[in-house]
Amino acid sequence: MCGRFSQAQIAELDRELFKLLSVPYMEPRYNIAPTKEAAAIRQQREGPEREFVLLRWGLIPSWAKDPSIGNRLINARSETVATKPTFEHAFRYRRCLIPADGFYEWQKTERGKQPYYAKLRDGAVFALAGLWERWLGAAQQPVETFTIITTAPNDMLRPLHNRMPVILKPGDYDRWLDPSYRDVDGLKGLLQPYPSSEMAAYPVSRYVNTPDNEGPECIAPIEL
Repeated sequence: MCGRFSQAQIAELDRELFKLLSVPYMEPRYNIAPTKEAAAIRQQREGPEREFVLLRWGLIPSWAKDPSIGNRLINARSETVATKPTFEHAFRYRRCLIPADGFYEWQKTERGKQPYYAKLRDGAVFALAGLWERWLGAAQQPVETFTIITTAPNDMLRPLHNRMPVILKPGDYDRWLDPSYRDVDGLKGLLQPYPSSEMAAYPVSRYVNTPDNEGPECIAPIEL
């Protein structure tokens, strides 16, 4: 699964790469946990412009009666995302990018779970494949949420965990965001493990285990 990630370099987001007219300033985020808000990029059916928005992590389907369901829907499996009732409608019509500069995985060891931080080798901001939904509560106040799609791990991450988030390649952003593109097989073909040769991972302090802990110490490498 993907249970934590960072958006520490949002202020340096490449607007041209993501085709955004503007990016509002955001404080660096080193330890984004479920139920917290995070930056996302989406494209509405009403027009081709892309939006930079804040969404809450943990997808609440539009038909849900209890919003707490979102606490359990932080990830969607690539193998079933197109057919599972919880996700299938969003998969066809409400896909988004979750910009990130790294994510965490926990390896089981004799001394407990050891967190690792995974990122691209060049340190660049990348995009996780996400889905978003809009849910109306009793007061008809909209709550917009997202989930991150996961897939099988690449060779580098396999010793750490049996899943990894889907990292989309820049050339696939247009197809993923276009709500008029509904070729299920074409979309599922994008949900592949990212090449190990383009990634790096290293152990970090258990400081990151506490969701409220923030700051660059979350991603500082340690020796085991």
